[in-house]
Amino acid sequence: MLEDVSVEQIKIFIAAAELGNFSAAGRRLKRAQSVVSQAVAGLEGRLRVKLFEREGRYPRLTEAGKILLADARAVVAGVDAMKARARGMAGGLEAELAVAIDVMFPMPVLTRAAASFMQAFPVTPLRLFVEALGGVAQTVLDGRAALGVMGSLVVEMPALARERLLGVRMVSVAAPSHPLGQLTGDVPAAALHEHVQLVLTDRSELSAGREFQVLSPRNWRLADLGAKHAFLLAGLGWGGMPYALVAADLAAGRLKALALQDVPREGAVMPMYATYRPEAPPGPAGRWFVERLKVLAREGEENKEDLLF
Repeated sequence: MLEDVSVEQIKIFIAAAELGNFSAAGRRLKRAQSVVSQAVAGLEGRLRVKLFEREGRYPRLTEAGKILLADARAVVAGVDAMKARARGMAGGLEAELAVAIDVMFPMPVLTRAAASFMQAFPVTPLRLFVEALGGVAQTVLDGRAALGVMGSLVVEMPALARERLLGVRMVSVAAPSHPLGQLTGDVPAAALHEHVQLVLTDRSELSAGREFQVLSPRNWRLADLGAKHAFLLAGLGWGGMPYALVAADLAAGRLKALALQDVPREGAVMPMYATYRPEAPPGPAGRWFVERLKVLAREGEENKEDLLF
């Protein structure tokens, strides 16, 4: 019967489905493979539905399993949300709120949220880590930060819960003196390949072997967004930047927006999410901070601020 299904069984099912391997699921959950196999079989019996095909070397989700996986994730997310609310009501404030922030996140939103936080929680210190790409996720996974605010890489991080905050408008730019800055009309891919692309690099290993919007085989890697900005202004290459960070440069003619082929004229949008470990959801101060970021994001969208989608 459905009332006999446990949250533990559902979490094991999700881990097995995401990793495609009962042994790997056991390692993630610190359970023996036999426990994982028994839990999945028990869940199939309770649901009266076959979730995995087991004929090959590794189990494969059935069509029913693929459909029920989304429901399983929703159940676990609901339980985690309930735990977070209960913790906020029953527990005291955190001794400190440590937050890891994606370097691409709009600073005006962050500073407004921090100012409000100072008024709401005057005795709770706020500690911020500013990281790029997987650096935010790594800081949260390591337990150095209770809360992360990061871009689309989090979609591929099943170990982290996520809540969407806003979309950041991105734009490709070059200095007017740069050869690409002197072109008119759409910039073809062949032209991009001829010039150095300035790329933000990841200090963590979570995105090792993967590229994000790297369109030129000639590229320089920088771990600091401020350095990338300075290199762009100096005409040392072209690259993508948050629109809000270069809006003044574009207006003053220090940088020029590049119209890339097959990219919307208004620029691409990078979604930003609040993230945390499901087993350690935000406490009262962290939950307040997340909700404040959501409010500020909605206000920015309603006021049609250029930094938001």
